[in-house]
Amino acid sequence: MLDNYFKLSESGTDVRTELLAGLTTFLTMAYIIFVNPSILGDAGMPKEAVFVATCLVAALGSAVMGLYANYPIGMAPGMGLNAYFAYAVVLGMGVAWPAALGAVFISGCLFILVSVLGLRGMIVNGIPHSLRVAITVGLGMFLALIALKNAGIVVGSEPTLVKAGDLHKPQAIMAILGFLLIVTLDRLKVRGAILIGIIVVTILSFFFGGNTFHGIFSAPPSIDPTLLKLDIRGALSVGIINVVLVFFLVELFDATGTLMGVASRAGLLVEGKMERLNKALLADSGAIVAGSMLGTSSTTAYIESAAGVQAGGRTGLTALAVAVLFLACLFIAPLAGVVPAYATAPALLFVACLMLRDLGDIEWGDTTESIPAAITALVIPFTYSIAEGIAFGFITYAALKLTTGRARDVKPVVWVIAALFIFKIVYIGT
Repeated sequence: MLDNYFKLSESGTDVRTELLAGLTTFLTMAYIIFVNPSILGDAGMPKEAVFVATCLVAALGSAVMGLYANYPIGMAPGMGLNAYFAYAVVLGMGVAWPAALGAVFISGCLFILVSVLGLRGMIVNGIPHSLRVAITVGLGMFLALIALKNAGIVVGSEPTLVKAGDLHKPQAIMAILGFLLIVTLDRLKVRGAILIGIIVVTILSFFFGGNTFHGIFSAPPSIDPTLLKLDIRGALSVGIINVVLVFFLVELFDATGTLMGVASRAGLLVEGKMERLNKALLADSGAIVAGSMLGTSSTTAYIESAAGVQAGGRTGLTALAVAVLFLACLFIAPLAGVVPAYATAPALLFVACLMLRDLGDIEWGDTTESIPAAITALVIPFTYSIAEGIAFGFITYAALKLTTGRARDVKPVVWVIAALFIFKIVYIGT
C-alpha cells in the first residue's frame, strides 16, 4: 500500500530508508519546538500554548506535504519569520500579537490565492535575484543580532548603541561553547547537531546557570490561550499593511527557494522544474493559515530537509514520518519549558551564519544591483526591522534603475512594491 501510494519503487527507495530519512530530518529541525516558544514568548504569547501550536502545525504541514504533494520535505514555523513576528511587529511596532496572527492569516490566504491562480511564478520571476538574496542575508544578520543579545554577548549602550557584554558570565560562556559544539558536529556530519547543542547547553545550565528541572513527560498543555485568538480586523488596519506584505514576500521566496533547493538535491526536478510545485506551495500556504489559527507565526518548508534527502528520502513518506515525530513531541512540554534563551542562542547564530552564504550570489560588479542588495541586508539589522530593510531595498533598486536610464530593466511588480513602500513611509510613517 505504501509503495503504491508514495511510489517508493519508482523513486528508488523503500519504507526503511524513508523512515530513517524522516528521523534524520526531524533531528535536524526539532530545535524549533524549543526555539519558537522562546521567541514568540518574548512577544507576550503563552509559551506552553505556542509549544503545542508549534508541534501541531509542524505535524500538520509535514503530513500534508507528504500525503498531498509527495515530497520528502518537513515543515514547521520558520526561523526569521518568527523573529520578525516577535521582535519587529509585536515589540518593535507595538502591534498586539492577536493582530499579528491576523496578518499571518491574511498573508497565508494571499499565498493560497497566488498559488491557485498561477501568479506565483510571475511574482517570483519579477523580483530581482539580488534583492531575494539580500532579504535572506538580512534575515540572517537580524537573527545573529538577536542570538548575540540572548546570549549576553552583545548588550545595549547609550554612547555606542551596542557593545560587548560581560563575557565572564556563565550564560555567555555556555552559549559560546554551544555554538562551537554545533558547528563542530555539523562539520563532522553528526545528525541533529543543532538539537544536540541545545541539549548540552541546557544540561550545563542546571550546573552553572541556576536552572531547575521540572520533569520530562506530561499531558500536552492547553492550546486554548492561542487557539483562534487571531485578530483579522486588527490586521486589516492600514497601519500594518507593510507587515502583511513582508510576511507574504518572505514566505513566498523562502518556500519557493527551499522547495526547489531540496528537490534539486533529491534529483526530483524534471527539466529544472518541480512537477508538483503548485501542490507543494498549496501545502505550505495551507499550513500558514492553519498555524495562525492555532497560534504561531508563519509555517514554511525547512531547508534542513536536505539532511533527510541526503539519508535517502525521496517521497512523502519521509515527511509523514516527520509529522508523526512532531506529534510525539506534544508529551515533552516540561522539558521544552526548561530550555533557557542562551541555550537556543547558539542555534539561532548557527542558522544566521548559514544564511549569509548567499552573499556570493550578488552581482557586485553592477552597483544598481549590489547597492540595493547591500542596503537591504544592512538596514534590516541596524533598524531592527525587516520591513524597513526590504522597503529601502526596493525603493533604492527602483530609484537607481531610473536615474541610470535602465528603468526598462525593472519588472512591473518591483515598481508596484516600491510604490507601496513609498506610500507607507510618506503617509503612514516608519
